[in-house]
Amino acid sequence: MIDLSKRPPWEVADVLRSHSSEYLALHNVSPEQALVLRRLMACRTAALGGHRDSCSGCGFARISYNSCRDRHCPKCQAGKRAQWLDQRLARLLPVPYFHVVFTLPDTLNPLILHNARQLYGLLFEAASATLLTLGADPKRLGAQIGVTAILHTWGQNLLFHPHLHCVVTGGGLSRDGQRWIPGRSRYFLPVKVLGQLFRGKFLAALKDLYCSGKLSLTGNIFPLQNGKTFQKLLDVCYRRPWIVYAKRPFGSVEQVFRYLGRYTHRVAISNSRITELAEGQVTFTWKDYADEQRRKNMTLKAEEFIRRFLMHVLPKGFVRIRHYGLLASINVKSKLARCRDLLRIPSPSKPVLSLNWADQILAWFGFHPLRCPHCSQELKRMPLTPSEKTQVGTSCCPVPQYQNRLNRGFNSS
Repeated sequence: MIDLSKRPPWEVADVLRSHSSEYLALHNVSPEQALVLRRLMACRTAALGGHRDSCSGCGFARISYNSCRDRHCPKCQAGKRAQWLDQRLARLLPVPYFHVVFTLPDTLNPLILHNARQLYGLLFEAASATLLTLGADPKRLGAQIGVTAILHTWGQNLLFHPHLHCVVTGGGLSRDGQRWIPGRSRYFLPVKVLGQLFRGKFLAALKDLYCSGKLSLTGNIFPLQNGKTFQKLLDVCYRRPWIVYAKRPFGSVEQVFRYLGRYTHRVAISNSRITELAEGQVTFTWKDYADEQRRKNMTLKAEEFIRRFLMHVLPKGFVRIRHYGLLASINVKSKLARCRDLLRIPSPSKPVLSLNWADQILAWFGFHPLRCPHCSQELKRMPLTPSEKTQVGTSCCPVPQYQNRLNRGFNSS
């Protein structure tokens, strides 16, 4: 059960409310970034309205403000994650699953930041094609596998680090669809071969985008407009080994489920990692993987913290969780259903999505939002009065001259 009384002392929204005006005075923001700023600063404040819950039995009362529901908001992901997992549980097979991570070299970071939509999409295409091609190779597995791919663009220190987490079935459907071909119990595909094929597919497609004039080459990457300079960048990338990391297989379907719950709707930083906001600086914990995964503290100026956070705002409408092979939507009712028949497992039960929203909250988090936490009587829900809507410090943009910039971003949605 979630204890709603235990909330982090500081939140990303606190940093934005306190220092967004300073940041906007020095930096331009894209429409997508402006929209995220406005939404996160307004989340669960009087700016979005709310309601009052009261109990006639014991006199308990509370005011609840509405959520922004933005996918970049640390406070608004729990419900979306639970709902998404509920849908995905029906598609899990009782077979081993592997965790494969595809990482792009940092030499491409400036180009990616200027062409996020195209190159994030290319990352999905190259990684999924690599997995499906090698999985279907008769010398490897010789079967069609299932892949769920999740895009992350950050490292623990909030710096730009685009990579793809892939959950892959340890086995697949034969080409004729007549049998399930199991993979090796502790081995999926050779990571060196995965890295080489991934590198080749990504860079070949990147060159095609460049030659067709579909890349934006402005600002600090303007020199890449010269064909020889761009070719030198490709040559450097071809010479470097591309890191593909395959972790040990999951022990059970339940472990896959828990893993997906941690990774699917994660944002760049959770509120629980922020430990202090004082004197224009933000301190947060981070895990240094180069130092035996020890947790450390990092302190940044609020301006730099906001800059790093906004780097991870996704293009409007970009889908960051995608499914391929057996798990692609087009194959769920055909090939995936055939796999269930071959593995002799029953059809999945109905998810809790059939419940109303209050019962969903009870099933997911262990408490009923419309019952008193003290005496369990039903709460009466009423809209807020004008006086209750007054809340100090909830202005979405404390400095008026920057309000129009944020409004343009908000209205563009």
